Amino acid sequence: MSEQSNLPSFHTFDPITHDPIEVIPHIQSSLGGDHEELKRVRPNSSDIQNLRMGEEPGIDPATLLYLTIIDLDEYGRRSEGIDAGSGKERLGRFPYADGNIVTYLLSYTKQKGDMTTLHELLYKLSDGLSEDNLGEAGFRNGFGGLTLLGWLDRKEVSELQRSIRSGRWEVLSDEPLDGGVDYAFRLLLAMLRAAQRRKCGVLMRRHS
Repeated sequence: MSEQSNLPSFHTFDPITHDPIEVIPHIQSSLGGDHEELKRVRPNSSDIQNLRMGEEPGIDPATLLYLTIIDLDEYGRRSEGIDAGSGKERLGRFPYADGNIVTYLLSYTKQKGDMTTLHELLYKLSDGLSEDNLGEAGFRNGFGGLTLLGWLDRKEVSELQRSIRSGRWEVLSDEPLDGGVDYAFRLLLAMLRAAQRRKCGVLMRRHS
């Protein structure tokens, strides 16, 4: 494969323990000063536990979402990323366009027959937290350049693995990187296997 340099973005895949859909109503209550449910969801996060009842949190919705769903250890520290290790750079900065491995797969694969799950889950992972897809504004961009793209829950991690391994997809003839789709799927499968071993969901973030 040929590579392009000076790619503008890096992408990470973080372990999550809560589904955004389930906690967003609690975050919306917290934005109005009612933090009770949010504190119940995240008892080991000092950031969440330090919120004062009756006061607005002073934290934007996207950052609150990140703090609420990310996997923490018993001491409330952020746990190691799913993509940690030798494959992190290759997975995080795919050598094409904006460096997003998932959008590359969406652009240059075609589903076969009645297969729909593959692209649905890839799309959710890469764009599920946009206002258009989520139906709520403010959960994509946060403090300090935080950009949340999308996610998969634990069940969807396994579903995406099965969809990739099913072979019910084909590479489009205009794929710009020779072997790029196969390479991208191998990297993605390694990350999904790691998430399955840790029994967690996955959050995709962009770093500009």
